[in-house]
Amino acid sequence: MEDTLKIGDIVTGIYKTGKYIGEITDIRPQHYLVKVLAVLKHPTQGDLHSVKQADVPFFHERRALAFREQTNIPQQMVKRYEDEIPDYKESLRQALERQKKDLQEDGSPWAKRSLENLSSLQLDYKL
Repeated sequence: MEDTLKIGDIVTGIYKTGKYIGEITDIRPQHYLVKVLAVLKHPTQGDLHSVKQADVPFFHERRALAFREQTNIPQQMVKRYEDEIPDYKESLRQALERQKKDLQEDGSPWAKRSLENLSSLQLDYKL
């Protein structure tokens, strides 16, 4: 945990299975409230309790957090970010493309279902 982070600092944060660049807008006892500015890693698709399994009762579609959406991130999952902040929509497009490429190389039933979800999300995101 980094005690020196303060409101207004630009950070990376892992929320569920996605990774984001954002700005700290509030400090809470165990969390930072972070306003999303860019996406580094798109959230993983499917059932998080049955990782990489396609044959599950409900295969979750997991959206990336939206631009300027605020979320509580555990303090230990937040690190200072020093580089230039990319454009949100472009960062989302790149994160989605990276994940799709990895899934295409995987080829498993889980990867195929994940790709279906991501294709639907890509249309919804208007990328």
